[in-house]
Amino acid sequence: MIAVRDGTRLRAGRAMLYGTLVVGTLDALDAIVFFGLRSGATPSRVFRSIAAGWFGRAAGSGGLGTVAIGAATHYFVAFGIVATYFACSRRLRVMTRHPIPCGIAYGLLVYVFMNHLVIPLSAIGPTPWPALPVLANGLLIHAFGIGIPSALFAALSSDS
Repeated sequence: MIAVRDGTRLRAGRAMLYGTLVVGTLDALDAIVFFGLRSGATPSRVFRSIAAGWFGRAAGSGGLGTVAIGAATHYFVAFGIVATYFACSRRLRVMTRHPIPCGIAYGLLVYVFMNHLVIPLSAIGPTPWPALPVLANGLLIHAFGIGIPSALFAALSSDS
């Protein structure tokens, strides 16, 4: 279990809100920096690519509304990821007693779920296996930027 210095704990809703903001922001920043350096992608292009899950290729030429839909979708998915870990951790207490290894495992499972189920079933459709740098970045951000924060916020909750 994670000890909080002053003994205070977060209520469940606040833990999930903060977890969503941290997970969504870390993942977005990773995509913006990684794909910005790799291919010159702009933040708006990153969020339009997320909106492509709804609109397909047409999202690539969308305006600010498409960018906003991509950003909202991104944080909605982050909420789902954090809330799922939180709910599962209420049944499997090992998930809050050992948040680091459980968070890493969860993040990797999220990667598989997103890339082999969610994205192929979206308007994007099936995608080819990513190049090694893209795969490595995806696995690392899911383990350390998604899984671990999801686990830590669940462990910091007063309900844990």
